[in-house]
Amino acid sequence: MTSYAGGSWPPPAPPPSRRPGKALGAVAAVAIVAGTLALMAVVPHEVSGHAIAAPDADAMPDRQDAKPVRKLSGNPLLADGVALGPVSCDLPDLSRDAQQLKTFYTALVGCLKQAWQPALDKADEPNLPVKVSVTLPKTSACGNAPSRDEAVAYYCGGDATIYAPTEWMLSDAGLSRARHLATLAHEYGHHVQRESGILDAASTEMGSPEPSSDADKAVVRRIELQANCFGALFLNAAADRGSISRATANAAVADYGRADDSGDHGTRANQLAWAKAGYTGAGPAACDTWSAPADKVS
Repeated sequence: MTSYAGGSWPPPAPPPSRRPGKALGAVAAVAIVAGTLALMAVVPHEVSGHAIAAPDADAMPDRQDAKPVRKLSGNPLLADGVALGPVSCDLPDLSRDAQQLKTFYTALVGCLKQAWQPALDKADEPNLPVKVSVTLPKTSACGNAPSRDEAVAYYCGGDATIYAPTEWMLSDAGLSRARHLATLAHEYGHHVQRESGILDAASTEMGSPEPSSDADKAVVRRIELQANCFGALFLNAAADRGSISRATANAAVADYGRADDSGDHGTRANQLAWAKAGYTGAGPAACDTWSAPADKVS
């Protein structure tokens, strides 16, 4: 469910690990393919990909001089005073119809981009368009698609696309608005990490000769826990406005704690703790997993 853009070296990919309950469609594994680090969630059988751009991509032109910063804890996005903007999301009803689900995700991604714009502007970092695909190609810029047991959704930084296959998302989330919000907000958090340069910097921290090394897993956990925190920052920015009630936002934050302990995503307690940190925090500074002690990102 996640991907890194950057690294010119190709360290071996850690073996995929199943995520109990397919919770959140979060990254179940990390793979580096042709210099692109991809984190995964859960994917279906072979289907043709069809990606669409966020609806407001043209309405919010990107600053030509904005540049990502290849830093982790010292990234400008994590500085004090950086904050998301309050946003009122006008979201359609959820449906099991693939076209309607695509419409819901597209509207949500447009709202996510709008909420994150002030923070990335303040950090002088780019906020480029992200695409959403409700079907899964055999291969993408991040290589072969993960298997059905590995993910529910994932973000590929190579093509800046959130892959949220209809069949798997509905199997995991049904028509729970909170669960769909939590999943897409987490995946968009990975996009923010890519745009800010955090994923690129993280990829340089990896590359152990052992594909499943503890050192590499520790980096992945910090990435994933930060994406939970970033997702919850958005939920707070959108709560009690437009289509997202405070009760729905609360339920979405709670959803981050439904997964079992995971070597890639952290313990259930820490997955929820970082979501709560974002939900109650003033901005991305609350999501600095990179300077957190090991027990907080275990």
